Amino acid sequence: MVARYWSARATADKAPAYVAFFRDQLVPQLRGIEGHLGALVFDRALPDGVEITVLTFWASPEAIARFAGATPDRAVVEPEARALPKATTTPSGTSRSGSTRLPR
Repeated sequence: MVARYWSARATADKAPAYVAFFRDQLVPQLRGIEGHLGALVFDRALPDGVEITVLTFWASPEAIARFAGATPDRAVVEPEARALPKATTTPSGTSRSGSTRLPR
């Protein structure tokens, strides 16, 4: 499994719109990509806004390429994320997992 992450900062009044976009539009699109294993979105209040972090999980680098293209560490920033005031993004990254399972 490969995990991808992306983060951005937004104003407190605009962050809920991105979370709703993620839940209602992006997740259904991701489900249609072969090799997509799941996605999570987190939001964290900061003194000057909200940090949004997205984690997506993929079966392989090839599955990521079906979503992100040939450069898997390149952020795929949807127009809804670009429209966030104060949207400063952190480049995506990937982390490959072996067969280690965490205890439940």
